[in-house]
Amino acid sequence: MEQRKLNQFKKLLLQKRIELEEQLRYIKENSFSETMKEKSGDNSSYSLHMADRGTDSQEREKAFMMAYREGRLIYHIDEALQRIENNNYGLCHECGGEISNARLEAVPHARLCIKCKSKEEYK
Repeated sequence: MEQRKLNQFKKLLLQKRIELEEQLRYIKENSFSETMKEKSGDNSSYSLHMADRGTDSQEREKAFMMAYREGRLIYHIDEALQRIENNNYGLCHECGGEISNARLEAVPHARLCIKCKSKEEYK
């Protein structure tokens, strides 16, 4: 792959990484710092209604899953950036063929070509 294209993909990956880090920081600051009781300002010794506690638990679980997903995507972006540095970006890990530019533009951290990715999904 030509250097100009590699630089474009590197810039795209770095930009996406920054966006994900900001989203992850937002999730951590707004979802894991306080419980629903603390957010409401209720300092009484009585617990909140069971439904409120369930909602709080559900919201925390959703935030945790989102944070996990964002963290995994950052990992895959870092792996793609490392492939750029190692001069093997855009090569399929399975068959060794080239990953199309259209696929890399849609999923810049892709490690598999469309054909191999389709096989992987049907295993």
